[in-house]
Amino acid sequence: MDASPEFEFRTSTACQYNNNDPRCVEIATNVPGKVAVRNSATGETVEFTAVEWTDFLSGAKLGEFDVAA
Repeated sequence: MDASPEFEFRTSTACQYNNNDPRCVEIATNVPGKVAVRNSATGETVEFTAVEWTDFLSGAKLGEFDVAA
């Protein structure tokens, strides 16, 4: 049985990573059909299908997830 490829995470250039406060989101898109998102502080990872990720990004760009102040 072939092993599935490892995710190769990258951090946004907008992230201001600080060792005293390591709160960045990392993303991996190198595995075909999958997108993984990882919390840099905890290492927790959530996986999405490519379609789920595209739908999420579309909703975020439309303000679907904005929180009222």
